[in-house]
Amino acid sequence: MSTSSKAVVSFIVGAAVGVAVGYFLNSDKKDELVEKFRDQSEKLKEKWRKKKDQFQDELENELA
Repeated sequence: MSTSSKAVVSFIVGAAVGVAVGYFLNSDKKDELVEKFRDQSEKLKEKWRKKKDQFQDELENELA
């Protein structure tokens, strides 16, 4: 695939994603979508905190 073809495909994909995001943010489901993202981000943060704490505990046990 040539460079110009890749650029055109990238532009089309980017435009499609932009349209989809714009549609959801302007629809009635905006609040529901935002709440889902917020819940998922909180779950991910908690998962990373647990992994970090577990890693710190294991590291402290190895160094002790």
